[in-house]
Amino acid sequence: MIKVLGICGSPRKGNSQYLLEKALEAARQVAPGEVITELYSIRGKKFAPCISCSRCGDQQGECILKDDFQELREKWIEADAIIYSVPVYHMGIPAQLKAFIDRLGNSLFGRYASLFEGEATLPKSLKVIGAIAQGAHLFSGQEHTITDIINHALVMGCVPVTGDMWEAYIGAGAWTYNESGRNVLENKENDGSLDMWVALRGAAAIGRRAAELALILKAGGQALSGRLKQDPIYRPFLDRVQG
Repeated sequence: MIKVLGICGSPRKGNSQYLLEKALEAARQVAPGEVITELYSIRGKKFAPCISCSRCGDQQGECILKDDFQELREKWIEADAIIYSVPVYHMGIPAQLKAFIDRLGNSLFGRYASLFEGEATLPKSLKVIGAIAQGAHLFSGQEHTITDIINHALVMGCVPVTGDMWEAYIGAGAWTYNESGRNVLENKENDGSLDMWVALRGAAAIGRRAAELALILKAGGQALSGRLKQDPIYRPFLDRVQG
């Protein structure tokens, strides 16, 4: 059994969640009964920015700021694969999601500090991470935003996953035809346009490949557990895949 966590990084319910639902549906179809999915939205949630107090390093990774960060952090840690679906804000990810990511990295340094003697490092979590981004215009920062998420995956010791050529080179992208409505993409799903076909096919590919790669990594971790357990950097990964 693997868990795919979909994180909708939009402060409203609409186009990003619509694409994320398509991705999670495709993920479940990879192995019905073996792949479970959960959709988490930042809509209505509070994520304060990191204040770089370093207290999490002294408190086994616990952040002194109490808001919705703790809930999403635990879901993130438990997941085998994570798919982010976000709107483009100023050529990047929304501030709420960026605040979560900033605090997540610092928190996990403290959480796993006991695994490493005399140095601060992050374990190789080996979670699969996929990215979906949609903007108002055809060229409004979708690839920049997806790259932000890929960099986040690499920093966290995870494995970024792409969709399939040619629709999703580094992630899935969409645009809302210069319209600001929350349900633009859903309303255009059946309009026959090439852009919508690419967006839907790309989102589904991200979900499918994320679930497949998570299954592969789990099987590999279980098969090589004897070797990997000798290095503490793989401890959280092995704890997760061995259940």
